[in-house]
Amino acid sequence: MTLKTTLKALIITLAGTLALSSATAGSYKSKKETKDIVGVAASAENFSTLVAAVKAADLVGVLQGDGPYTVFAPTDAAFAALPEGTLETLLKPENKDQLIAILTYHVVPAKVLAKDVSAGMVDTANGTKLNIALSNGSVMVQDATVVATDIMASNGVIHVIDKVIIPEA
Repeated sequence: MTLKTTLKALIITLAGTLALSSATAGSYKSKKETKDIVGVAASAENFSTLVAAVKAADLVGVLQGDGPYTVFAPTDAAFAALPEGTLETLLKPENKDQLIAILTYHVVPAKVLAKDVSAGMVDTANGTKLNIALSNGSVMVQDATVVATDIMASNGVIHVIDKVIIPEA
């Protein structure tokens, strides 16, 4: 297989994955794109844990701000997959700083649509970097897979991921 054929196959696979992700995103999309990030997440039934965590961390006001923001939003299933007791511990008031660090690790202070994603390191709202990679036709954020893209909000965009990503200590 030539390099040209391999690249063409990779592009076709990636385009198919992004099309599937965009189609999947339809189940998350708000009827009004005038809602902010928090409003969009709160209106989708698969982000109730994320919304509860954002409230516990007192980040609602921040994510309702002007932005723009790109949020890599873990689903309820992603939070449920954390080790037993982790979420409950993080939601305790005495662990608010740790919860803020984790949640802001999922936020890029810029609006990045799926068509604009490229591999590399990106700055997050918590001051550290995330690794974005393209792997076997999928977009990876650290070790989480992007499963739906371009859920528009008035102050940014949400991309759905299948895992909660934890910053290194």
